[in-house]
Amino acid sequence: MSESGPEAEAERDHAEPSPVPEDSASEPGSGAEAKRDPAAPAPGGPGSSESAPEAKDERDEVAPAPVSGEPVSEAQEKRDRAEAAPVVGGRGAGGPRRSAPNPAREHDAAAAVLPEVEYGPDAKIVAVVVTHKRRDLLAESLKAVATQSRAVDHLIVIDNGNEAEVAELVADQPIETTYLGSAHNLGGAGGFALGMLHALSLGADWVWLADDDGRPEGPEVLATLFDCARRHELVEVSPVVCDIDEPDRLAFPLRRGVVWRRLRSELGGEDFLPGIASLFNGALISAQAVDVIGVPDLRLFVRGDEVEVHRRLVRSGLPFGTCLQTAYLHPNGAAEFKPILGGRMHTQYPDDPVKRYFTYRNRGYLMSQPGMRKLLPQEWIRFSWFFLVTRRDPAGLREWFHLRSLGRNEQFQKPD
Repeated sequence: MSESGPEAEAERDHAEPSPVPEDSASEPGSGAEAKRDPAAPAPGGPGSSESAPEAKDERDEVAPAPVSGEPVSEAQEKRDRAEAAPVVGGRGAGGPRRSAPNPAREHDAAAAVLPEVEYGPDAKIVAVVVTHKRRDLLAESLKAVATQSRAVDHLIVIDNGNEAEVAELVADQPIETTYLGSAHNLGGAGGFALGMLHALSLGADWVWLADDDGRPEGPEVLATLFDCARRHELVEVSPVVCDIDEPDRLAFPLRRGVVWRRLRSELGGEDFLPGIASLFNGALISAQAVDVIGVPDLRLFVRGDEVEVHRRLVRSGLPFGTCLQTAYLHPNGAAEFKPILGGRMHTQYPDDPVKRYFTYRNRGYLMSQPGMRKLLPQEWIRFSWFFLVTRRDPAGLREWFHLRSLGRNEQFQKPD
């Protein structure tokens, strides 16, 4: 959800290109009807997380963290980076290979050396879909997931509504399935965490993540993603996230340099964008990557969970990116991102008070984490300008400050 999953990405709107939607406002696991709000900067998917104008930026701007805290010479930095190049094994398609350093890596600490990643035809791919009281949308999503040319080996559906009709729908799929109905609403964050851990317990080599209101654009999506991961020796690969009603339009606009890209056709002719990922909208992630970066934080519930996982992925130094040759269709999620300063920046403002609560509270937590703190000055400028100049709403600024303080102090109680 990143509202369920990806806040499909978080504050994508900070001063540098940032490719990932924060949490699109979709909240699959939470039941909120928002569309993944891309709200935080971090390299995410082109669909990612104005695709979350704000979300993208934060991801891109994850700051390097020197290991010792002491100044590091340029020569030493070069040696450290050379030694930190992740080693990813490739089984089945040519044997172990050393992957090239990830162009998007911003963390100077040495990346962990991974066991071999399975790129061969015997790789076990488990799909995880999170849902909450949207059976009709889920049916469309499962139909697309279950009919891929490269078939998934197992399908797990996490149902935060715990509904019998959803269990029946899952049982009727033409592939092997597991239905996990939760009597306690885990939100998108908890739903994806549960699904990913269950997938690993089944022996998954790769986990394919999706929520209930989106779907792969066609039957070749999984095969294309897996081939891209193999060719570029990635531990995670995402599709482009496109508007479900207008597939050439990005569901979450992507900023490249100082220019916002809103159409898929504007992304260029390359087949791959390194360092960008939309983690809960059709992302394919290896078991080895999950071992290193972990699963979403249950406490976030919805909004910001995708950005937080993306932050960890960036800091890990592992190779990941977005495949431009395939897409995941998702409701457009740009409505919550309000332009300021003549459109040079955006600020996220959900009209719904519950969505606003989770968005701003979780944002407070995210902005206090390593790799995100350098965005704080810009954060204060953007939101102060939005509430005091654009909206002329001092009470709104007080609410924003209160909610972000809750998150910064790890007060994760839910609203009344």
